Amino acid sequence: MASEQESSNGPVKKSMREKAIERRNVSKEHNSNFKAGYVPIEEERLHKTGLRGRKGNIAVCIIVLLFLLALINLIITLVIWTVIRIGPNGCDSMEFHESGLLRFKQKADMGVVHPLYKSTVGGRKDQDLVITGNNNPVVFQQGNTRLSVEKDKTSITSDLGISFTDPRTQNTFFSTDFDNHEFHLPKQVKVLNVKKASTERITSNASSDLMIKGDGKAIVRGNEGVFIMGKTVEFRMGGDIELKA
Repeated sequence: MASEQESSNGPVKKSMREKAIERRNVSKEHNSNFKAGYVPIEEERLHKTGLRGRKGNIAVCIIVLLFLLALINLIITLVIWTVIRIGPNGCDSMEFHESGLLRFKQKADMGVVHPLYKSTVGGRKDQDLVITGNNNPVVFQQGNTRLSVEKDKTSITSDLGISFTDPRTQNTFFSTDFDNHEFHLPKQVKVLNVKKASTERITSNASSDLMIKGDGKAIVRGNEGVFIMGKTVEFRMGGDIELKA
């Protein structure tokens, strides 16, 4: 049945009632198309997405940890770039060789250096090795043996003795080796200042005197006695002298 009936004289006009019914049907059809596929649901029954509760806390901790690692990596990179001076062209301050040699190409500012076992610290050929301390002594230490170089003095502390040897000729200039039972001072050394010395005999050259001097107190002791021989024996003291036999 057509919406408009046609006659021989033209289309037939609808009445007001028919037009109202037709508009109502069109409105219902429009509303039904607008709500197509709509299903009313309750929000409480929906599945919750995302990280909540303990999982959320763990995720925050992981993010913070990654941030700290990135910050540490940035600091290390800046140290390598500024201090060690490693760039696209290599390292500007030092060289690493396959033989294990570490060569510094510029001045190095260090606090404490711990060489490896049987290692050597040296300078370049025909150049001096200069080691300086900023208003502090330069200390070389191996176990209990200690060499301290200061502005006005140089001190050596050792429980086993000391020896000065030429590294090229292996000639010993000065040694406290008791195995040889003989200890010679170098010609340039005129005075030997020690707190305590243990030896079998103390002698001087034939053309010079032997003088033993103590600041305040001097003790000469022998396990089997003390024998003093010389052309002239002279004792000088500011206080008392005590002899025990």
